[in-house]
Amino acid sequence: MEFIDYYKVLELNKDANEEDIKKAYRRLARKYHPDLNPNDASAKAKFQQINEANEVLSDPEKRKKYDLHGRDWKNQEEAHRYQERAGKNRQQNAGGAGQDFSGNFSQGDFSDFFESMFGGERGGRRSSQVKYRGQDFNATLQLDLKDVYVTHKQTLTVNEKNIRLTIPAGVENGQTIKIVGHGGEGVNGGPNGDLYITFSISNSTKFKREGNNLYKDIELNLYTAVLGGDVTIETFDGEVKVPVKPDTQNNTKVRLKGKGFPIYKKDGEFGDLFVTWYVKIPTNLSDKEKELFKELSKLRTNEK
Repeated sequence: MEFIDYYKVLELNKDANEEDIKKAYRRLARKYHPDLNPNDASAKAKFQQINEANEVLSDPEKRKKYDLHGRDWKNQEEAHRYQERAGKNRQQNAGGAGQDFSGNFSQGDFSDFFESMFGGERGGRRSSQVKYRGQDFNATLQLDLKDVYVTHKQTLTVNEKNIRLTIPAGVENGQTIKIVGHGGEGVNGGPNGDLYITFSISNSTKFKREGNNLYKDIELNLYTAVLGGDVTIETFDGEVKVPVKPDTQNNTKVRLKGKGFPIYKKDGEFGDLFVTWYVKIPTNLSDKEKELFKELSKLRTNEK
């Protein structure tokens, strides 16, 4: 029989207060609860040891006795045996029957070390009946950028259960949402856990997304860049006609307000679309076109 460090069992320092003990117990008891770890003998043994540690450290009198005599348990055991013999003698002299102070705990709930120190001082509560919150579940949902441009419904299967989910427009890659009560079932009547869904969003479109804004590169022919005109381009929700100013330079950027991505959970609000013009130089010129470009070059040279 070895000394059991109850502070170590609950992962606490010796100066832990009542609230620290309560939080540590709830966290560890939930982690190792037999109902959450079926057919795991080591978890069951750990759970019993956690209950035992809590039984001692959460009781001011037991904790005081443990702090004072814990490592000197052998001498304490001898004193306990002496007290037991004295008690039996008193009962026999009084003609009374012995009483069982074990409460609701079974003999197997406590280690020999505990019995040697506390014996009949065991409490009447049964820690295994504490209500525990169910386990949280985590899932990843694969979507494309075009899928999250509009709010839509989707059915997910998590732990063999179908969950009807509304996916708001504008969710971002890596974003996590919580579905309350759709995690694991609670223990001993405790509340269910929650379901956390993380979105993994790929992009099969020609748009680049940054937050609520979209970015797109558009080729612009030389003549429209020089003379100006209108260019029809594809946005996420259809075609729009965009005016091009004369003398537009390569890499010029224009902003189309409200033509970006939906803003998450703000109906009717959108980011902007930023278009970058890339002027395309004509190739495979005919002899006539080449002559015209030469004439144009001479005119520009004479002007200087």
